[in-house]
Amino acid sequence: MKKPLLALLFAMGAVGTSALAACDSNDGPLEEAGEEMDEAADDVEDSVD
Repeated sequence: MKKPLLALLFAMGAVGTSALAACDSNDGPLEEAGEEMDEAADDVEDSVD
């Protein structure tokens, strides 16, 4: 009884990890622009302080 449950949990973990890894690498141009704006705002804030 424990082996099928363990195999199912392992499979779910592998699929979940793969899905998270795939989502992180596909930033679109608007996402990248937003990140650049955030970094620029942080730089301005740091220079004012």
